[in-house]
Amino acid sequence: MGEVRTKRVYDPAERDDGYRVLVDRLWPRGVKKQDLAHDEWLKTVAPSGALRRWFGHDPERFDEFSRRYRRELDGNEEADRLAEIAAERPVTLLYAAKDREHNHALVLANYLNRKKSRD
Repeated sequence: MGEVRTKRVYDPAERDDGYRVLVDRLWPRGVKKQDLAHDEWLKTVAPSGALRRWFGHDPERFDEFSRRYRRELDGNEEADRLAEIAAERPVTLLYAAKDREHNHALVLANYLNRKKSRD
């Protein structure tokens, strides 16, 4: 059984990253597509534009952002597919946000880890 982890796109790839998925809606600044070691880019699992703008990377809004984002993920077919992949092998969610403690990739990783353990 794999584990879902997170990593900034600017961090080097490692052998134990497993399946590497970019989970940002927009391509990260300063990164050439051919230079990012990734297996897939899933824009559809990123938070909606409205939710992302509301959050604005404000740590004080993170708990509410997390609740709202999890609601968006419920029924998301790509999130379900990622949970299935993670049940078989490690998955690393790649994101560009500077804040390593308050970002959507952490919420998504926790969501997927819980989902794959329930299914």
